[in-house]
Amino acid sequence: MTPPLRPRHLAILAGVALLGLGLSTSQAEDWPQWRGENRDGAIAMDVPLMESLPQGQLPLLWSVPIGAGYSAPTVVGNRVYVMDRQSENERDSRERVLCLDTETGKTVWTHQYNAPYTIQYTAGPRAAVTIHQGRALSVGAMGHLHCFDAATGEVLWAHDIETEYEARLPIWGIAGAPLVVDDLVIQIAAGSDGACVLAFDLETGKERWRSLDEPAGYSAPILIHQGDQDVVVCWTGASVSGLDPQTGEVFWRVAMPSRNMPIGVPTPVTDGEHLFVTSFYDGSMLIELDPSKPDATQQWHRVGVDERNTDALQSIISTPIMKGEHIYGVDSYGELRCLKMSNGDRVWEDLTAVPRNRWGTIHIMQHGDDEIMLNDQGELIFATLSPQGFDEHSRTQLLSPTRRQLPRRNGVTWSHPAVADGYIYARNDKELVRASLRKQDGPAGGE
Repeated sequence: MTPPLRPRHLAILAGVALLGLGLSTSQAEDWPQWRGENRDGAIAMDVPLMESLPQGQLPLLWSVPIGAGYSAPTVVGNRVYVMDRQSENERDSRERVLCLDTETGKTVWTHQYNAPYTIQYTAGPRAAVTIHQGRALSVGAMGHLHCFDAATGEVLWAHDIETEYEARLPIWGIAGAPLVVDDLVIQIAAGSDGACVLAFDLETGKERWRSLDEPAGYSAPILIHQGDQDVVVCWTGASVSGLDPQTGEVFWRVAMPSRNMPIGVPTPVTDGEHLFVTSFYDGSMLIELDPSKPDATQQWHRVGVDERNTDALQSIISTPIMKGEHIYGVDSYGELRCLKMSNGDRVWEDLTAVPRNRWGTIHIMQHGDDEIMLNDQGELIFATLSPQGFDEHSRTQLLSPTRRQLPRRNGVTWSHPAVADGYIYARNDKELVRASLRKQDGPAGGE
């Protein structure tokens, strides 16, 4: 469950409303940041969705060509935002931030800049664009952080994190999308001298604080509440830590050192009482959250023998979900698993949701009691996950898996989709598409 907004958050929202026109705010049916409104993969229930997906190809409302990248689309109002890369020539490489019209797919504005890559997996930017109160915030794989006017694309401020903070970039670059808390932009930055995590003033771009002197990971930060305190959870290459969003003070820290190399890509997930993280090499960990104050303790941590002989859940990209007393996620070779939350024991495993392959990926979103899933072959799946098993309702093709990532693969698509106002937006390394999931647009009206 998502905790309620604090009084100061409500005051800020009220102030925004009084400021009048020209300052767009997101609505419940929007998808304004990584994994949706609350970074939890939950799809708003405002618009009834079709009950069954059509066989074959899901009809597209539009498809527009874009460059390569893993940046997930985000949607606010009638605008969709995404990042790409225009060239994989290391000496002439441009990252782009794109804003498009949701109805037509036509470009509203574009901003591009030079970003030669010195990292592995050079397709393009990783992070989703964050939209907040008329601002668009992007971060590239090499640490180029921009704040734009979301309507016009005007650059309001920018930082080159790698240069300014002597960043020790992880081997795959910067991947965590910026998180806005009140008037602060919080970024896992990989900076030196205690600047693993940075906070910038939303209006001016001035640094407000820095925190943690440890290697960065790839995971995006999230906001939780413990007692009366907001807490920003940051999963780095060495720990899972809870920070004061206003000062960067470390409230609590649970060590999670890497036994090989840090590959913490999935976003931490929470049910309000627990926090769960999963890593390809370093297994999975459940952390118990103190409900009365900002404190946390490790409940269990399970790691397998190696990447093929795993224990509990060892994900590479896929963010799991918590549902009741169980955790559902995708293991190292695409095995969809259900775990007991209490101890990490496996309840069941399914090998049909995505073809078995190293780094098999499924993005799982929750819609009420059901799940909507996009696997790395571009297949969209309606299903229900429960302790009894994986109950697939229907499946259709949404995208072509065009990105060849490993020699034995024909191609994959690794980007998380967005679902806003009953429409799904998804991308591979060649196109961004929009399709309807609305009930009236489904097979036989969705009946």
